Amino acid sequence: MPITITGGATLTGGANIGSGGSPAPTPSGVSDGYTSGGGDISGTLYSTIQSFSLSSDGNASDVGNLSASINGHASQSSSTSGYIAGGYGTGFSDTIEKFPFSSSTSSTDVGDMISAKSVLAGQSSADNGYISGGSPITNAIEKFPFASDGDSSSVGNLSVARGFACGQNSTSHGYTSAGHSGNPLNTIDKFAFATDGNATDVGDLTLARQSPAGQSSTDNGYASGGWPTDVIDKFPFSSDSNSTDIGDLTVLRTRASGQSSAASGYTSGGFASPTTISDTIDKFPFSSDGNATDVGDLTAGLQYIGGHQG
Repeated sequence: MPITITGGATLTGGANIGSGGSPAPTPSGVSDGYTSGGGDISGTLYSTIQSFSLSSDGNASDVGNLSASINGHASQSSSTSGYIAGGYGTGFSDTIEKFPFSSSTSSTDVGDMISAKSVLAGQSSADNGYISGGSPITNAIEKFPFASDGDSSSVGNLSVARGFACGQNSTSHGYTSAGHSGNPLNTIDKFAFATDGNATDVGDLTLARQSPAGQSSTDNGYASGGWPTDVIDKFPFSSDSNSTDIGDLTVLRTRASGQSSAASGYTSGGFASPTTISDTIDKFPFSSDGNATDVGDLTAGLQYIGGHQG
């Protein structure tokens, strides 16, 4: 079923995830990357949860399932579990689900968002998961607790309403970058984890884009790919400033998922052309600027997928 985003593009088979995943706030402790849900070239949606090693290059394997086939969801990571929020399946969803990193187990329903929506960005603090933007086009920022299962609450607004954005996070702030709200955006927003409040515009990506994947190192946020580019952008957490172009993905793609280890950013899956949905897992280093390399494959080519790590 196609969804038309006001002022934006019509998407077949549901709406796409903007964030591609939200890196854990302390990536030094993670050992595996995960993807959740997504859709193939025909518009068929999947419930699959996949896992791949962040310590050695290799392919992903199927480790569980979401409660329903879905795409366009926001994704978050606590120290023990992966979360998905919202998305599009048989319609717009308001469900928050989680699955454990410690075992190959399917997800469980743990709460609801304030309203059903898709193409959301996700962020993670040490204590909470965050949901920002989405469609129906909104500027809302919501949060839900990791310590206990429960619904999300409203905590503030983005500087501009948008869907199709990606999420990054430092230990103290969440970031929402890029997106679409009538036109592609290059805006980087920042909001505090310690106190609820609105986001502020703190910089720009090197070019406007929609549906990039998001990654985070200890010091920097990254936005990789997105329509219409294969560029990997980097911006610092220590100061509010614009991003810089530091490399390229192995192939131009959008609607991919993002994962982060202590040493590298990963971009997996995504829409590569009108006839090609990628199964490629790309990796790029945090220690030096440079291009990504192909280090493995997902079990199938998927777009609009969530990304996690634990």
